[in-house]
Amino acid sequence: MTEFREKYINPFTDYGFKKLFETAEIAKFSKEEYQNYEDSLKYYRDLKNSLDTAREEGREEGREEGERKKQIEIARGMKRDGLSIELIVKYTGLSKNQIEGLDV
Repeated sequence: MTEFREKYINPFTDYGFKKLFETAEIAKFSKEEYQNYEDSLKYYRDLKNSLDTAREEGREEGREEGERKKQIEIARGMKRDGLSIELIVKYTGLSKNQIEGLDV
């Protein structure tokens, strides 16, 4: 839907007038000014893409960390209940060393 709005702008809205004036200003640029404008847009887009990628990677790391903490809590409970280390390894995916090192 956003793509549709950007492609077909209603010139009778505040946003439409703003886009029309911006376009008119850009049309008056010299070749050098236009190249500088394009370069700044490229820089902005590259920076935004980098930040978006970093944000998504951070979210993924957070999900993985949350999953790991969940598995550790499950393993603690299983260990408290007296289940064998082998069963805990099988159902949590944690290593034997990790499970043996858990405080209960």
